[in-house]
Amino acid sequence: MPETVLVVEDEPALQETLAYNLANSGYVVEIASDGRSGLDAARRIRPDLIILDVMLPELDGFEVARILRREMSSGILMLTARSDEVDRIVGLEVGADDYLTKPFSMRELLARVKAMLRRAQAIREDVAASHARAPHRKLEFDGLTIDITRMEVSLSGTPLKLRPKEYELLLFLAEHKGRMLSREFILERVWGWDFIGDSRTVDVHVRWLRQKIEADPANPRRIVTVRGGGYRFEG
Repeated sequence: MPETVLVVEDEPALQETLAYNLANSGYVVEIASDGRSGLDAARRIRPDLIILDVMLPELDGFEVARILRREMSSGILMLTARSDEVDRIVGLEVGADDYLTKPFSMRELLARVKAMLRRAQAIREDVAASHARAPHRKLEFDGLTIDITRMEVSLSGTPLKLRPKEYELLLFLAEHKGRMLSREFILERVWGWDFIGDSRTVDVHVRWLRQKIEADPANPRRIVTVRGGGYRFEG
């Protein structure tokens, strides 16, 4: 079944070019021209991937991404006309999975789309294989429970709402409890070797996780920073 890509872009020429190239690559393409209609379309079709411009009428791309990330796990690739590093970090903060600065080549965009969808499919296959191998798997650490079979996390019995990448990161750290893992190693193993980003992506997601699983996020005890190295999960 073809994967669905939602393009939320207000420039008619770019919108048409994206739609044409994505359709030619075998994807089912939906189009929206402003933030509010993009939000409505995403809720209606639940796309596999959303290409989301930052500068949009009605609602900007950051706000759309922030809302969608609370509601669904679709991949989000943000587009911006600015190369400001602050924009990139804000995009990651609100839940974008990747970021592309205009102008960009269509070949690069299609490569990003393919890589993001491939990673998502690999995760689904890993989960299915895990279910087939074992009836139920859990990791438990002093009140923190990671239910691998159900892909659920709870703290002292209270379910936690984690973004998909937060869950993957937490599970990866927990499976390597006590080991110092460099940011680069985490980025490669959790985001994939073909992810086009830098280690600050890891820092952002670790900060999100600490806010959800640490009693005092400013003085973390579960996910510890190793100076000059990376992170270590203590449980």
